[in-house]
Order: sequence, then structure tokens, then C-alpha cells
Amino acid sequence: MVSQGSSPSLLEALSSDFLACKICLEQLRAPKTLPCLHTYCQDCLAQLAKGGHLRCPECRETVPVPPAGVAAFKTNFFVNGLLDLVRARAGGDLRAGKPACALCPLMGGASAGGPATARCLDCADDLCQACADGHRCTRQTHTHRVVDLVGYRAGWYDEEARERQAAQCPQHPGEALRFLCQPCSQLLCRECRLDPHLDHPCLPLAEAVRARRPGLEELLAGVDKNLAELEAARMVEKEALACLREQAARVGSQVEEAAEGVLRALLAQKKEVLGQLRAHVEAAEEAARERLGELESREQVARAAAAFARRVLSLGREAEILSLEGAIAQRLQQLQGCPWMPGPAPHPLPQLELHPGLLDKNCHLLWLSFENQKDSGKDGAGSQGGEETQNPREDGAKTEKQGAVPPQSRDGVQTPKEDRAQTPQEDGAQTPKAERAQTPKESRSQMPQEDGEAQTAVGCRSNKKRKFKGRLKSISREPSPAPGPNLEGSGLLPRPIFSCSFPTRMPGDKRSPRITGLCPFGPREILVADEQNRALKRFSLNGDYKGAVPVPEGCSPCSVAALQGAVAFSAGARLYLISPDGEVQWRRALSLSQASHAVAAMPSGDRVAVSVSGHVEVYNMEGSLATRFIPGGKANRGLRALVFLTTSPQGNFVGSDWQQNSVVVCDGLGQVIGEYGGPGLHGCQPGSVSVDKRGYIFLTLREVNKVVILDPKGSLLGDFLTAYHGLEKPRVTTMVDGRYLVVSLSNGTIHIFRVRSPDS
Repeated sequence: MVSQGSSPSLLEALSSDFLACKICLEQLRAPKTLPCLHTYCQDCLAQLAKGGHLRCPECRETVPVPPAGVAAFKTNFFVNGLLDLVRARAGGDLRAGKPACALCPLMGGASAGGPATARCLDCADDLCQACADGHRCTRQTHTHRVVDLVGYRAGWYDEEARERQAAQCPQHPGEALRFLCQPCSQLLCRECRLDPHLDHPCLPLAEAVRARRPGLEELLAGVDKNLAELEAARMVEKEALACLREQAARVGSQVEEAAEGVLRALLAQKKEVLGQLRAHVEAAEEAARERLGELESREQVARAAAAFARRVLSLGREAEILSLEGAIAQRLQQLQGCPWMPGPAPHPLPQLELHPGLLDKNCHLLWLSFENQKDSGKDGAGSQGGEETQNPREDGAKTEKQGAVPPQSRDGVQTPKEDRAQTPQEDGAQTPKAERAQTPKESRSQMPQEDGEAQTAVGCRSNKKRKFKGRLKSISREPSPAPGPNLEGSGLLPRPIFSCSFPTRMPGDKRSPRITGLCPFGPREILVADEQNRALKRFSLNGDYKGAVPVPEGCSPCSVAALQGAVAFSAGARLYLISPDGEVQWRRALSLSQASHAVAAMPSGDRVAVSVSGHVEVYNMEGSLATRFIPGGKANRGLRALVFLTTSPQGNFVGSDWQQNSVVVCDGLGQVIGEYGGPGLHGCQPGSVSVDKRGYIFLTLREVNKVVILDPKGSLLGDFLTAYHGLEKPRVTTMVDGRYLVVSLSNGTIHIFRVRSPDS
């Protein structure tokens, strides 16, 4: 990255992707510059022009197409000059292996010319040694700069060649552009100057540049100032986001501690109340046992006397009855005189009395308040006093943070919501759980704690989750439209659980990593394709470096897939299959019309699929072509451009189609199962795709820092990862064991998330 105020070098312009078209990913051909200063091939722009307008693929700005077509866009002479320099450095007789002299055929020498050993930077001709010596001795060319051809090919004279290089007129080949027509603002050669622009005031190019350079430098200084302000604003935004995440983590721990404290207090009260209940029951049982023993003893005595008297009356003779009459009468009178029914036993029945807050649906022991960062305190765990905060709900109602004052005492007026508060039920009746569930609107009321007693609001935990869930959704840049049923809040979608994060740059790397491919490799391992350092690195899911898989010399792995005992990867226009120790088993040439080729392993692990010019080719372990198809059949020939490709456990193919700007799902025969290119992509090119064990598709949207989730048929379901989860320009993803999503960022960092299924 070039810092502000410094000029990029010519070597950087030639070695970077500055000369590559961002549409076809090839070297620019007939470069045309849009008003937004982005340059593309003329033919590529012609394919994007629709209805007299086209949309810039990089900045998404809509540009009107001139009446004469895309050919009327400004020709980028600067890029043309750099391309001429690149072509000149790579030119020559490729069959002979040496460039031929350009002057020998003109001087009547051999038809092919002798081998060139020098180059004239002014004439842009390759010269043999004899012609080079003569070139320096003529009156017209003695001032020309003749340099060694080997050094020129090595780039030693690029700067000097650029200075002596003259832009050629597109209307008159061989004529250099020398003048600027001031009324027309058009570059002219001598032929153009003498024909239609004869009466127009014209300036030599050097003089015109001296006149116009100060204005451009002034505008550039203004843009540099804006860039400094934007960078400062970006840093402030990042610091604010970091502060938010730190505060959220702090508040989350405080919520956990507060909830655990409330639970501990509640459990202590539960233990105390149950102990009182047991003591009361034990005392009552002891008293009841004593009374029962006394009653049983009296009952036995009375039964025995009554039985004896009944036998005497039924079986005794007159003399016997009369002889015992006195004793029996005296005993029965004595028994009748004793109190048969003692007073009621002192057994008070226990009754459970609940605090009114437990039965009030509006009671919340925990709640969140949101303040501006400049006014917020360090703790952030709610506030006390009479401050007013904005409650982030749809109705936008404001609530006051309460300290120890009940809601009924606010200004002495009771609100309609407070009229609905429930009172404790009598006789220990419990409130059903369904009646205690809270609604979002009811979460605005608050209940105080009285006399230090711990209060518990049934349903507060589910309401707290809804609050945090809504807060997390608001972090995303923009909500994703849900074309299907809204499942995000119903708990039916997989959810991410952060596992770990680690860098991929190793001590031996000469450059910053550029991760272009990921795939699972062995048990709980991943294989990382670092194109910049030409390496295949192995890491565990914990971030431990396990070594590297050797690659052939000069290969820069792009996309990678692991098979049974082998590794397949694409590099340039070739597909390689190597063993884990780096031995090349076979290589296959691919189409040159595509800059990169996506590689994916089939679920069986014995075949590899690769995207080639809009179709998919499948190779077996021996390198033979097993099948080849175009998603959607031959009717879509030339209409597909699969930049990313993966396979599902069900055997389907999922690809990111940059030509249709969609995600396409097809079976092994190429029949399209589903395709999505709706507003959920936010106008971005679809990025890397991964599929979990249930068939859910995880799509990367790099421009908006998101990973969205689609169902197995390609219908958008919602966001899975956003910038809140630490995503910053995600590049490629892969799925490990069907439940670990591995995401690589542009800075070489890898994040790992566990995909929690809905039924877990």
C-alpha cells in the first residue's frame, strides 16, 4: 500500500495487478477508463453495458454509455504505455529463443535479421551488435540511448525507457502524439494538427503539462486531505467498535456475575425456607405422635370395658348381671366422664407468600441501557438515578432508569402498563409458566429490590437473550433481506460459536500471506494455500503449525482440495495432484481464458472437481477425465463463470457465478437445483462457498464483511457472521468435519467458528 504523498514506482505498477482487467482477470486489451478512473478492457465493458448505462464492477457507480458506445470512453494512454513496455520486455522470437534485429531486414541483410544484443530506447527497436554500433554513429540517431538487451529485459532501464517513450496516435499509426488542442482537449499528432484542428490553438505536450499540472496537484492535495480525514474517521470507527466489544464483554461478565449472585441468594432463601418447613413439620409430627399415643391408649381402655360389659349383658345370668351391675356402672360412668374429644391440635398450616415482583411480568432484575460512548461509564452495567436513555426497540419509547423507586411512584401517576401488574395469589397457588412469559413491550417496566431481598423475575433470562440478539443484529452494516420464511429468530438456523483465531505468517515467510485456498486435511487439521509465499501450510484447529506440504518449484498454489492420500491444487493454468510428501503424481493443463481455477474434492474423496471457463470438470485419481458438465446444460454455454466451487455431503455442486452474479446449486449431471442472485447479496460478487453436514450453504460477501447462510436449495435464510464477529474482508472459507467453519481474512488471519445446529 502506497502511503499518502508518495509516488508509486514503475516497478510496482508493472509487477502488481494494475495492468490486469478486474472483469476478465487477464491483461488489459484496448483499455478504456470510466469517469470513476477505473480501467477495463473495451470488450469487457461492452458486455456490461445495458440500456445505455453500465455499473462499475469495483465502486458500483452507474456510468452513462456515450452514444458512440463504450469505444467513446477515454483511452488510457498511461496504461497503454505500460503495456507497451511489458510487451517489449517479453518480445522477441520465441521459437528461436533469441530476439531478432529489427534493422537488418531493412538494410538488405538476412530476411530474419541477426540475433539482437541491444535495444534503442528512442526507436523501441532490438538491434544486433553491428546495427547498434552504426546506430550510434549516424547524425540522426547519435543522441539515441542504446542499452544492453539483457539489462533491458531485466528491467534496469524501465524508468529511462518510459521517459523516452512517445505515445502513438490511434488514428495515424507510427505518428507520436505531440500537441494538445485546447478547445477540444484532445491529443494530436502532426497529421491531426494539420487537418481538422488547423485553426485551433494548440500547445506542445510539455507546455500543456506544465500549465495543467499545478491544478491537478492542487486537486490531488485536496483528495489527500480527504483521505487523511477518511483514514482518521476509519480509525475512530474501529476504536469505537473495539470499545463496544470490550464494553460488551465486560457487561456480559457483569450480567453473568449478577445472575449468579441472584441465583445464589435465591438458592440460599430456598434452603432457608425449606429448612423452616422441615422443622415445622417435624415439631408437628412429634406433637401428633404423643397425642396419638394417648388417644390410642384411651381407646383401648374404653373398648375393653365396653366389650366386657357387652359380654356380661349378653351371656350372663340374672344373678351374675346383678352382682356385677355396680362395678360395670361405676366404670362406664368413669369412662364417660373423661374428655373423649380433646381440643384441636396446634398444627398451623404453612402458606407460601411470594414477593410481588416474582409474579409481575414487568419485573426485571437485569436490564440494559445504551448511552453515547463519551458519556458512558466504565462499568456499563446499568445506571442509577433519573437519567433518561433511549431504549433500542421498534416503538422507540424512552424509559427512565430506576434506582430504588417503584414504577408506581414515578411522578405519582400510575401508567397503564403498571395497572396490569399481578398481585400474589393466595393459598400458595403458583402462577403458570405460560402466564409469566414476557413480551418485548412489557420489558420496559422495572421493579425495585426492597429490604435487601433478592428478587427473581421469571422469564427475565429469555427476555435478556432477545435484547442481546437484537443488539447483535444492529451491528451489521445492513440487514439481509429474507426471501423465504424468517427463521432467524425462531432458533431453527445454525448459530456460530467462536472457537479461536490465529495468524498464518510463519518465520520463514518472505511476504505477507495471501490465502487463496482452504480445505480440511486429516483429523481436525486444515491445509492453507498461501499463494504469495508459494506454500501449502498445515494447521490444527487450535492454530498449531504442523508443517507444510511440499509443492513443485515455481508453483503458486491457488485453490486446494484434499483427497484420499493426495492433495490437488490449481496453479496458473494447471491442475496438480501430489502426494503428502510433495511427489507429483500427474498434472493437467487447463484453459488459459481463466486466471484462476477453483478446486473441490468430491465427498467420496477419490475424485476432484475443477471449474474451467464456465463448466466443471471431474478427474479421478489416475488423472482421467470422469465427467464434464455446464450448470444448466448446453443452453448456458458461455453464460457461466464459476470463480468459487465446493461440494456438499449429498453430492451436489455449489458455485459462485460471477457472470450471472448468483450462487448456483446443481447435481452431478449439471441439472440446476436452485440459484440465488437476489438483494441479499447487497450488489456484491458472491465469494467463497462452504457446505455443512446438513447441506446449509455459507456464502462469503467480502465487500460488506458478512457470511450469509442459504438452505440446501439456494434460498437465502439470513446472516451467519458479520463484522461484529471480527470479520474484516473475509477471503475464503472451508468446512471441517461438517461443523467447524474456517474463515480466512485478507490480512492472513484465520477465524474458526463452531456451527451449532438448531437441535443441539
